[in-house]
Amino acid sequence: MDTLSYKTVSLNSATVEKNWILIDVESKVLGRVASEVAKIIRGKHKAGYTPHVDCGDNVIVINADKIRLTGKKWTEKQYVRHTTYPGGQRFETPLAAKAKTSRLLVERAVRGMLPKNSLGRKLFSNLYVYEGAEHPHEAQNPKEIKL
Repeated sequence: MDTLSYKTVSLNSATVEKNWILIDVESKVLGRVASEVAKIIRGKHKAGYTPHVDCGDNVIVINADKIRLTGKKWTEKQYVRHTTYPGGQRFETPLAAKAKTSRLLVERAVRGMLPKNSLGRKLFSNLYVYEGAEHPHEAQNPKEIKL
């Protein structure tokens, strides 16, 4: 019998190789960008993807203030949160959130696509969102990706 066998590669925090990725989201649709960013942060684009390990890349998102939403989502979509007090349910539209900071739109969309556990919270720290075209991560030599 031919015993050619292939070993399953399982990465750990010591063997994972993390890169820096730069994504310009100017005039891109929010949900489509967020799903790609979440995939890169999670590491699903790599051959050695391991579900329980932070094997994704660090992602820098620039021009978040120029992101697009389709249809009537600017006024009709609602972000819901609760203050933990009785009757403390609060609603916010993307237009109101963008008035505070447009970083919130991208961060909320990506966070919703990551796992809801301690790994997801750690993965979210690999996302860096900036409103303009400048960012302080030039020293990491990020590789730009066109979506």
